[in-house]
Amino acid sequence: MKRAAIITVSDSGYRGEREDKSGPVIREILEKEGYEITFTELLPDDRAMIAGKLQEIADSGSTDLILTTGGTGFSQRDVTPEATEEVIQRRVPGIPEAMRAYSMTITKRAMLSRATAGIRGTTLIINLPGSPKAVRESLEYIIGALDHGLEILSGEATDCAAK
Repeated sequence: MKRAAIITVSDSGYRGEREDKSGPVIREILEKEGYEITFTELLPDDRAMIAGKLQEIADSGSTDLILTTGGTGFSQRDVTPEATEEVIQRRVPGIPEAMRAYSMTITKRAMLSRATAGIRGTTLIINLPGSPKAVRESLEYIIGALDHGLEILSGEATDCAAK
């Protein structure tokens, strides 16, 4: 069973002023796909806190996939991509490129996403948008390909040409 962690990034959510609606959407989709949710947390838009938590989870070996939601826009407080870039060891640009390309068929505002993705050790980290609608659209679009990527990353699959 694949294991996943979910981190919601929101100042107002962290202060208890706004309900996290995107994290539960991620959980719903992952559980439907057979993932075990190993960790969830709501953090403020604080680069050091986000980077620290991403590193802690990835280095613990307790999860294969970390999905973040929020903090990928243009606001001065939106620092999730920078925090992610700080901890990843290898970039995976195709994932956010695919999400943006697909989302552009729905709204031109998708081009404003600064989401990134990468690998730390044997954990894949992906930034998703902040809105529940955009989270659902993006995650449902990429989820099928993630299984193969995670199998390669964990060493379960070794022959990409056979698929």
